[in-house]
Amino acid sequence: MTSLVDSIRAECLRYKALAEAAIRQLDDGELSVQQTSNSNSIATICWHLAGNLRSRFTDFLTSDGEKPWRQREEEFAARSVSKAELLAKWEEGWEALLGALTDLTDEQLHATVTIRQQPMKVHEALNRSMAHLAYHVGQIVYIAKSLRGSEWTYLTIPPGQSNDYNRNPAGQSATSHAATLSNIKNRQ
Repeated sequence: MTSLVDSIRAECLRYKALAEAAIRQLDDGELSVQQTSNSNSIATICWHLAGNLRSRFTDFLTSDGEKPWRQREEEFAARSVSKAELLAKWEEGWEALLGALTDLTDEQLHATVTIRQQPMKVHEALNRSMAHLAYHVGQIVYIAKSLRGSEWTYLTIPPGQSNDYNRNPAGQSATSHAATLSNIKNRQ
């Protein structure tokens, strides 16, 4: 039987794979496109998620999730970065999250952690982070899809193919979906 922590880790990896599959479809210049004057680019969203994850999950069980070294406002600055720079920054946050989940046990889910001096149960903090990831990964996918237009490679069941998929479903688990997403090629 899969532990709850393993299940959470698998879903996190699914969201990571979704964002990365969307990012791979873009060229460097598209990563910094702001679709409106008050919207965030994919680069900005990735910088923010990396900062958030690194802050929340560094010393997860023993220190406040809002670290004094985090510069949240700076994460939202407009920036122009290469795909390699973006992915390197992105990995910093994911390394912190995945490292914390590797060491976490189901028995610790009811322990208390703090975020911005507010106590909460570990499972609450993980649910909060999962929702935050889903929110921003959805933005990344939406922006990438709008930039690629008709050249977009779908990351889930493409329109008009639900019946075919339902006759032969595959990739239902988080792990198998993440593996499928890894096959989406980089844009040349």
